[in-house]
Amino acid sequence: MSENKCNHTEGSCSCSHEEIKNEAEQKKQHDYSRRDFIRYGSMGLIGAKMSPALSYWLQDDGKIKEMLGNKAVKDGKAKHFTILHTADIHAQLDTHPEFFWENNKDVYRNRGGFATLKTMLNELRKENPGNTLLVDGGDCFQGSAVASLTEGQAIVPLMNNIKYDLVLPGNWEVIYKKKMLLKDMNMYTAKKICANMFDSEDEKHELLFPPYQVFTLGGVKIGFVGYNDPLTPIRQSPGYSKGIKFTKPEQDLASYVKLLKEDNKCDMVFVISHMGMAQQLYLSNQDYANGVDYVLGADTHERIRKPIQGKYSKVTEPGAFGSFVGKLDIIIEDGKIKDEVYQLIDVDPEKYKADEEMLKLVEEAKAPYKKDLVTVIGKTTTPLMRYFTLESPMDNMITDALREKAKTDIAISNGFRFCHPIVPDKKTGVADITIDHMWSMLPVNSAIHKGDATGKQIMTWLEDELDKTFSPDATRRFGGWLVRFSGMKINFTIANERGKRVNSVTIGDKPFDMNKLYSVCACERDGDPDDTICRITNVQHARETGALLHDTMKEYLAAHSPVSYKIEGRAVATDAPSTLLTQIIAGVDYQFR
Repeated sequence: MSENKCNHTEGSCSCSHEEIKNEAEQKKQHDYSRRDFIRYGSMGLIGAKMSPALSYWLQDDGKIKEMLGNKAVKDGKAKHFTILHTADIHAQLDTHPEFFWENNKDVYRNRGGFATLKTMLNELRKENPGNTLLVDGGDCFQGSAVASLTEGQAIVPLMNNIKYDLVLPGNWEVIYKKKMLLKDMNMYTAKKICANMFDSEDEKHELLFPPYQVFTLGGVKIGFVGYNDPLTPIRQSPGYSKGIKFTKPEQDLASYVKLLKEDNKCDMVFVISHMGMAQQLYLSNQDYANGVDYVLGADTHERIRKPIQGKYSKVTEPGAFGSFVGKLDIIIEDGKIKDEVYQLIDVDPEKYKADEEMLKLVEEAKAPYKKDLVTVIGKTTTPLMRYFTLESPMDNMITDALREKAKTDIAISNGFRFCHPIVPDKKTGVADITIDHMWSMLPVNSAIHKGDATGKQIMTWLEDELDKTFSPDATRRFGGWLVRFSGMKINFTIANERGKRVNSVTIGDKPFDMNKLYSVCACERDGDPDDTICRITNVQHARETGALLHDTMKEYLAAHSPVSYKIEGRAVATDAPSTLLTQIIAGVDYQFR
């Protein structure tokens, strides 16, 4: 049987379909109070009980040196292994400006780049040679021009050159549809893993990839189970996932843990996940995760610097764009964890010299498109970025361009995360916006779709989108960032119950009318009905504008450069700052920085 299919004869597709036993208790666990949210959300923190040492648990260099010199390891009594973890690289090939939040202000430093990443990973492997595993948590071969123009084909060989050991498909890996998903994933020399993506067009409905993998590191047997986001067919354009069925971890995780522990005799079990921080923390608290030691997460680009302890498992997430690497060192003695150290390490070009071989490979990958990609289509005098949860300068620009082109009351864009910041030069005060940047902002050159919706439809949609972002039920969340828009301003309260969050709406600075018909535009989503616009259903007079996203952005920037976008108060929460940088999860000690 080929590698991309589940091998039933080895028991790797054994599963039980466990139901959630106490729905009311689960809901109770994930409810948060308005008081706690106001108290901590206003500080840019998530959770209710902050420890004095917020960021340095398990990160002290002395602790790492002590571990590496552990006498029991040297004497062979204890075993030491290392896991290196990247995720959400989004095909960002070059070193780029990266966003940091320090002293309540944005700071930008150069980070990432495949050539720097390769050197760094090789250096980290040398710290524990032969006993280090490198994994990627998905969203790798989508998110840049070279990725989109080659349908991911140019990116996978670069990952192979880095020598990854294990890879999971992310929610954006489906963008080129099932046939290319399988082709790209099976180009990886690394082992593949995903327990919840099934071929719905095959008579047997088999798994697309092996559900689990087992490795032996430093004499320790380790099992990995992989999960993509079950909400992928709704979050992404539905057409991307045609022919793929997604299931939830609750259906089979417990059976896989049992199989790995009892049949495969694994000392530890890890979940490699691409479901977002809220869903990953939810999973770590469920009974079916009993026996999972760590959830190595992805999707929401969170920078978890201290593993978050759930009831059963610790949860990590390693940032995005190849700017960070999660490093987990564990020592096991007599079958028990004796020591563990976790670090989130910057991919810093000042510390790690770029690998010459990788530089050459990156240039070769870009060569067929480079002349066009470096073409300047506009300029900005303010940083264009997408890190804030409620509203972002980059999306304010994009939705303004859409609304001007379509001549509608409202323009909408999904709460996308891809594209590193575009930052003005300190000397000139200006940054070029290139075609390469445009592809990173908008990796799909979609058509612009428009139609008319009543105020009541828009209000229902807004409430639904707010719930997808902030629901206390983590399984309803779409990743954590609010939908973006132009022509409309909303005031809302996050901690209110579902359907009652919106306090007020204005459209074009005029009072909102529930009975009025408003014109709306957004990028067309592959597979959506003609009368659906960015999840607003049953719109009237749905029609194409004849315009594409990329042409629209070029025209807008030609007419309006230099742009100077900032936060404008398009989405205002009564119980959170405009600079909110993460999701709302009760009882969690975490700060994005």
